[in-house]
Amino acid sequence: MKNIVITGTSRGIGFEMVSIFAGMGYNVLALSRNEKPVTDLGLENVKAFSFDITSEDSHLKAENYIVHHWDSKVDVLINNAGALLNKPFADSTWEDFSEVYKVNVFGVAEVTRKLLPFMHKDSHVLTISSMGGIQGSMKFPGLAAYSSSKGAVLTLTELLAEEYKESGPSFNALALGAVQTEMLEEAFPGYEAPVSAREMAEYIADFSLKGHKLYNGKILQVSNSTP
Repeated sequence: MKNIVITGTSRGIGFEMVSIFAGMGYNVLALSRNEKPVTDLGLENVKAFSFDITSEDSHLKAENYIVHHWDSKVDVLINNAGALLNKPFADSTWEDFSEVYKVNVFGVAEVTRKLLPFMHKDSHVLTISSMGGIQGSMKFPGLAAYSSSKGAVLTLTELLAEEYKESGPSFNALALGAVQTEMLEEAFPGYEAPVSAREMAEYIADFSLKGHKLYNGKILQVSNSTP
């Protein structure tokens, strides 16, 4: 029985992953500001509660659940929560950048740091990033805060893999291309992505369970377009 923690589970890829892991019979802790979509599924072995990735109280709540219900063991952490801002750079404020980085960088770092004591050598920390954070990839106007934050967590992944290479866990990141999610629709109304949230969720779930056997500190580009 594996214990899986997923952030950003109220919709899109994260929401789909919850049911995928539950269908495999694993324990899932689904962390999102809005817990209702997951709670309404009524899935066995799934626990969801309201979680703010920027809140110390939320982090403590997750820690306490793991200690008391999972015997202090986490096998997989999927850092999926993210904030997307599509806004011209000239109009973007300090506060705009700060809010995006609080979720996409600082929040990811803090969730990982808080849960590391519960992880073992064969555990896997998988961070969901974006092709926008890959150097040399196609870039889009308006995504300065978002794409730069996604580049930051790619470097963080490499650094943590080096720091914990002797003791574990393994750290990897997936840089995703366009996926048909609510967040994409909000940022780019009318755009149709070539991959559904369910299709990408299935790939991520499988990689989170097996990828660390072959990879550590690696950034994998998951996109069917070039560049």
